[in-house]
Amino acid sequence: MNIVHVLPVRGPNVFTNRPIMSMKLDLGAYADVESKDCPEFIERLLALLPGLHTHRCSRGHAGGFVERLYEGTYFGHIIEHVALELSEPAGRNASYGKTVYAGSPGIYRVVIECEIEQFSEFLLRTAVDLVKALLRGDSYPLAEKLEEGQAIVRDYALGPSTQSIADAAKRRGIPVQRLNDGNLLQLGYGKYRKYVQATEGWTTRAIAVDIACDKDLTKQFLRDAHIPVPAGVVVRSLHEALQTLRDFSPPLVVKPLDGRQGKGVSLNVMTPEDMVKGFAHASEYGSSSIVIEEMLQGHDYRVLVVNGKMVAASQRVPPRAMGDGLHTISELVAIENQNPLRGEGHEKPLTQIICDGIALDCLKRQGYDLYSVPAEGTVVWMRESHNLSTGGTARDVTDLVHPQTKRVCERAAEAIGLDICGIDLIARDIALPLTRQNGIIELNAAPGIRMHLYPSEGQPRDVGKAIVDMLFPDDHQGRIPIVAVTGTNGKTTTSRMIGQIFTTQGKTVGRTHTGGIWVGHEMITKGDTTGPRSARSVLSNPSVDIAVLECARGGLMREGLGYDWSDVGVITNIQRDHFGQDGIEDDDDILHVKSLIADRVKAGGTVVLNAADPYLIKIQDHPRFQKLSRHIAYFALDADNPVIRQHLRRGGTAYYVKRNWVIEARGPGVDEARMVNLADLPCTWGGQAEFQVENVMAAVAAARSLGVSRETIDQALREFRSDRDNPGRANCYRLGDVNILLDFGHNPAAIAAISKAVRPGASRLTGIVGVPGDRIDSLIEQSGEAAARGFDRLILREDADQRGREPGQTAGIMQKAVRRLEPQKDCRIICDELQALDEALQDTIPGETIVVFFDSVEVVSNRLLELGATPLATLQSQPEANVRREPAAPHRVAVNA
Repeated sequence: MNIVHVLPVRGPNVFTNRPIMSMKLDLGAYADVESKDCPEFIERLLALLPGLHTHRCSRGHAGGFVERLYEGTYFGHIIEHVALELSEPAGRNASYGKTVYAGSPGIYRVVIECEIEQFSEFLLRTAVDLVKALLRGDSYPLAEKLEEGQAIVRDYALGPSTQSIADAAKRRGIPVQRLNDGNLLQLGYGKYRKYVQATEGWTTRAIAVDIACDKDLTKQFLRDAHIPVPAGVVVRSLHEALQTLRDFSPPLVVKPLDGRQGKGVSLNVMTPEDMVKGFAHASEYGSSSIVIEEMLQGHDYRVLVVNGKMVAASQRVPPRAMGDGLHTISELVAIENQNPLRGEGHEKPLTQIICDGIALDCLKRQGYDLYSVPAEGTVVWMRESHNLSTGGTARDVTDLVHPQTKRVCERAAEAIGLDICGIDLIARDIALPLTRQNGIIELNAAPGIRMHLYPSEGQPRDVGKAIVDMLFPDDHQGRIPIVAVTGTNGKTTTSRMIGQIFTTQGKTVGRTHTGGIWVGHEMITKGDTTGPRSARSVLSNPSVDIAVLECARGGLMREGLGYDWSDVGVITNIQRDHFGQDGIEDDDDILHVKSLIADRVKAGGTVVLNAADPYLIKIQDHPRFQKLSRHIAYFALDADNPVIRQHLRRGGTAYYVKRNWVIEARGPGVDEARMVNLADLPCTWGGQAEFQVENVMAAVAAARSLGVSRETIDQALREFRSDRDNPGRANCYRLGDVNILLDFGHNPAAIAAISKAVRPGASRLTGIVGVPGDRIDSLIEQSGEAAARGFDRLILREDADQRGREPGQTAGIMQKAVRRLEPQKDCRIICDELQALDEALQDTIPGETIVVFFDSVEVVSNRLLELGATPLATLQSQPEANVRREPAAPHRVAVNA
């Protein structure tokens, strides 16, 4: 039993709309073993993890999973439930899991919901190790592993401040992506995207942060703004520090010039001995510059100002222990630290109280040590500083702040230009004007907001919302329009057409498709970029107005989507392809994968479907699809398609062809409007290429659903040229009196559609055909049969990457299918595609059309250009004199030029 790999799936996926962690598991010798065959294993497992008795599994009741154990279930399923059971005691509860066959004997895909990627991977790997140990009869160090999981959660979970911002953004419908193992988030998409890290926002000025980090410079700015601050100086030596005891009236405060979170701060410095300790302590946490200032008397408050307005205020209380007359101070601190709200650092609402040298000095000044037993009800202060990061607590006082004090705090933030500012002030009573009392002691960039979110007393304040409202005012969701396109065939062409339409509209379009990533007219990268990482690349680009994302099966199946919701989802068709890959066995499996695009169209959005596809018309009736109210736009070549007729009677919108026009029809009265004339579109060969006509209708439907005018669509599609704008898809060349077509088709439906489209006018039709080797034999055979029906002569080639098969094996399977269907067909095998092309060109007849289903479009197109072939925008009609099915005599085209 071995783990093949463990991968995060960060977006909606074929299992659930939540992020998951996916493990590919090889059960090895346990592939055919069920749990009922290992009764001792079951007993050991339930003894170690008794919580498994509560798992419902598919039975729908507590104990359902245990029933499955005794009846017999496979070990992938067991590992899934073990991982889920480990999640809560290890730190974060996970309730969703799924185990499915992964396409090969003994290979399974085990997934669990994922909030923290490192933790979810730990759960899956630990579950495998635990099950293997119990199968061997070994003991397992469960407690140690749970502690390891808890440490991972502490290290990698979002901090409370960042989490509150993420939660507030999600409530607003703003997309949220975590970008690293820390607290860096992307909020929004495209031109609206913004970054935030903890409470440092996209609009936070670096110079304002620099000013806030220099405590002395900050006081200068505040003094210039006539805001009260304590008197003080900056020193760089102990000698200078000791001098301040004569220059200022104790008690004094000693702290690093560039310190944070209360680290290195000493209060109530009265004597030279105190100063020596305070100077040394401050030097440990900052630069060589130390701030020494008068210690203002009063309560310690933190006021939060966001976007120039006060949004919260807290009174901070130093960490303390409450005597009970029974326990020592050390024991009282240990008891308090068991409070589930306390954790290490900033992982929880409160931080654990630390018994360090500062605490010991504080106790000494009160006449205690760690072994003292304070009387019942006695408050023992563990520190003089008030920071939550050193164990302090907070009381919300937002509603008590005096209006004048509130305005002084807002002016303080304005003075240094800080958009998210934590203001520390000392006041006798915050309900009174600040100017009659003491003053502001610090301004903090990227302030912690735990005290406002989780006060020990008083009302919690949703300050994360205030930060999000600043970044995205007027309830803007930070979204750009997203059009997602999938389907077995036609998705690349359709996505390119849609991109062309919006480019013509004047938008900067971010596109992902099989050819690469484009932003506007610039190719960002080349390659097959149809997965979620490519989508996220486009959606993080600040110049993108609209995203058009091609979503292929592999990315959908293995990695899910790179976005949360789209405005338009297009599914061109469902055809027989990819059987035998990733557990896909039939058309329904393909539909399940592709329908994810429809499922993730937002409420009020539009799903564009091929009405002539018997699988796609099932989508509208699926309960999962009916959860949200969406529009459906159907398209079909036939205006009398019964699905379209019924859809129109129900008030829907549809697109079809009538008198060579693409028609937009609406409502039961069938209000028709002409969109584009196919005779004007080079890519459709005047309407002859029906597969391209379907792509055009899908693109028109997508654009119209987002309000694009008919005139813009017509202009864009008139100018859309396959040779320039759609490389590798129905690209036409002319070499002498021979037409040559290059296409990426690699399944039975594509082969049939292309051969049908190029048949009219061709004296002879030659196909150079190849399909990927990772398809199952029956699908390869069906491709061979489609080629036999569609072409007059065939040359069968193979991809350079055999995908696990022996050289010649894939072509051999196709050839057998051709021979079985048409024994007399001219059909030969030439595995190298350039040699196959040269062979086809050595024996042509006038008016012949050669179709090359290529492996590499660059290789084949370069060869044609070397031979002097001319790229064409459309398939050139053959002279009638040359239209003959059987030539009198073949001729040769020079291929050695």
